[in-house]
Amino acid sequence: MAKTLQTWAGRSSFVYDGSVSQGTEIRYGKDHRWRLNISREQYEALLKYFKNRTVNIGTSRTDPPLGSVGEWLQNNVTLTATASYIGPILIHEGYAERVSTPSKIRFV
Repeated sequence: MAKTLQTWAGRSSFVYDGSVSQGTEIRYGKDHRWRLNISREQYEALLKYFKNRTVNIGTSRTDPPLGSVGEWLQNNVTLTATASYIGPILIHEGYAERVSTPSKIRFV
């Protein structure tokens, strides 16, 4: 069943099917017409890399901060800026949480 979430900044919504443990198809943009698939293995690698850390989410489309989730995703998954979607999915499914600093995410 598709789930609708707000992007990291809360300015728009996106839809995803699947789960972190099975892989996801993310639909975003106007009328959710763009699609992106993230595999279970890619999520596993992301979670292993950031385990128990608090880092910058890195939602910049062109220049995510060094060491951020956005930089990792661009280097390891896709050049498309996806941190705005991946962060909310990880939080929704209990793999991470927001912290008091708006740009930070804590992996649990």
